Amino acid sequence: MKARFLLPLCLVGLAQAQVYTPPPAQQPPASAAPKDSAASPAKSQSSASPLGQEIPMLDPAAETITVGGVAIPLGDNRLLKARFDKFLSQPPESDESAAQYRKTIADILATISPFKAGGPDLYAAFKQLPGASAYPGDANLCGSLAESVYMAMLSKQDINGLKKLNQSIEDEKKSIIAEADWNARHERDPELGASKDVKETKDKKSKATPSTGVGIHSLNYANTLRRIAEIEVLKKTNIARTEAQTLRTKAQYQVSMIQWFVERRYEHVLMAARFYNQIWKDGDATLRIDKNSDVSKLFSESVGVSPTVASLDSLSNEAIREAGKYIEAFDLMLSRDELHAASQRLMEAYALGEYLAPVATLSLEKKRRVAGYFRDLNELYGTLQAHDYTKTIALTTRLKAAAKDFPSSKVDSAIAGYTLASDLAIEEAKGYLLSKDSDKAAEKIKAAAEIWPTNPKLTEFRNLVNNTSGLVTVRNDFDRLLSEKNFREIARRQYEMAPAIQGDSAREEAFKQIITSLTKIETALGKAFEFSKMGQDYAAWEQLAELRKDFPDDPKLGRELELLAPKVAVFTRALDKAHQFENRTPKQVGSALSWYLKARSIYPQSSFADAGTKRLSNEILPSDDGTTTTAEIPANEH
Repeated sequence: MKARFLLPLCLVGLAQAQVYTPPPAQQPPASAAPKDSAASPAKSQSSASPLGQEIPMLDPAAETITVGGVAIPLGDNRLLKARFDKFLSQPPESDESAAQYRKTIADILATISPFKAGGPDLYAAFKQLPGASAYPGDANLCGSLAESVYMAMLSKQDINGLKKLNQSIEDEKKSIIAEADWNARHERDPELGASKDVKETKDKKSKATPSTGVGIHSLNYANTLRRIAEIEVLKKTNIARTEAQTLRTKAQYQVSMIQWFVERRYEHVLMAARFYNQIWKDGDATLRIDKNSDVSKLFSESVGVSPTVASLDSLSNEAIREAGKYIEAFDLMLSRDELHAASQRLMEAYALGEYLAPVATLSLEKKRRVAGYFRDLNELYGTLQAHDYTKTIALTTRLKAAAKDFPSSKVDSAIAGYTLASDLAIEEAKGYLLSKDSDKAAEKIKAAAEIWPTNPKLTEFRNLVNNTSGLVTVRNDFDRLLSEKNFREIARRQYEMAPAIQGDSAREEAFKQIITSLTKIETALGKAFEFSKMGQDYAAWEQLAELRKDFPDDPKLGRELELLAPKVAVFTRALDKAHQFENRTPKQVGSALSWYLKARSIYPQSSFADAGTKRLSNEILPSDDGTTTTAEIPANEH
């Protein structure tokens, strides 16, 4: 895309660069701004400090939780933590419909239980599944279970039909064999008794051979043998079909069981296992899964055995018990104000059984205490990352008061280590300053500011060096770079310049505005880079083009837009045409709207195209009272 396509979108009605806007009373005279050729700021290496940045964050490091020797996968930790945060802000599932749902589940398990008086009642339990699936929290899994049971029963009827067919042809075979045996024993040639002696040479005599076609020499007997062989082949074929269909039906049924187990829907696993045992009573309960699959490895690598329906049933019961024990431990620890350990137990209970009653019915008041503790803990982590130890001390004090078992040793050590390191660096800077070594003094004060930017002793040092030549030089450099609008060089030397201008309200305001603006630009560039990595070049371009309105002179922002230009040329050309028609005199509303719709068809989420269509539709579609109204136009209308 040529640069002329960008200019109407980014520069219409814009003032001068907004990275820093000088106050009106002190605005310097306009001068040619040199191109910013300063290198990008180097990444801070403060994180490599031997003191470390470890804090007691509650975040499970492993992606599994072990129950009964089997490691159950939890999925992505970030997703789990996000769901846990949502859980902490949700009211408990303790209304009447939830209670009725859990009662129905308990009734189903009791009805299909082998301990039921009179034996399990498969059909009575089956009839209750549709009622349970109506509860939103069930996610219609009971409906899926009912479908699996229904299909299994249909398959079993088909198998029974094949067995009856085999029995009928077996009866036919026995009848044929009996008839053939009788004929072989009793059927004789009628001419056999009338045979006469025949003289041959040298008085040798022989009897005439009986005629063929009767007994075991008959064609009927041969046909009987052939039919018996056909019946045997047909029986074996039907038996193979029966076994294959049984295995296929079991495998399909077991897929749902394994999926519910991995999803931690243990009550559904129990129901499915008990239905399984009533549908198939052949004693074959081995799970038919690929030996190289992750599910197979869960069992083979954990307990060294192949998984079975009984093992899923046992592990589900164990998981339900463990989740209840976690909640009991949570309640006990919470009553003792051991909030840190209680939070860990609650997360473990949620990770193991988020759909179970002890977890789902937990009161909102208890969850709010945990949520507040997490909020302070996360803020503590942020203050440590930002080296704001003044606020860290306040948060640590609050966390210690809320949680008697808060492990503050690492936090206290980090605070003591970093604050001491900052104070020592300031003392060394004072020594170098007294010895007239301004370069080393600046290096030490930069290190002190990086370690603890809000250190009160930095103010003392500023008063000490306020009139020294080294800081005066830095202050002059700041003024020169500010007049040249070389803002990125100021950002690169921010830790050097911050102490030099401290106490000067005008310079501090300019410095703050520059750093804030460049931080905003860098953040937008980072987001645009992430959009580009995901193939969303239009979103990346709009992210930067919107920012370009405020910072038209920033070179790095301009370079990134130039790199994106070829990838979004068709989209920006449509927007450029729309702006041209909209800004003509007289305004070409129809053509402009057409090009805005063209742009929105290329990128439906475009805020520029959406704003243009709404703006023009207000002119096209007036309301009944004479005012205008916005018409929603679909993205594919063009």
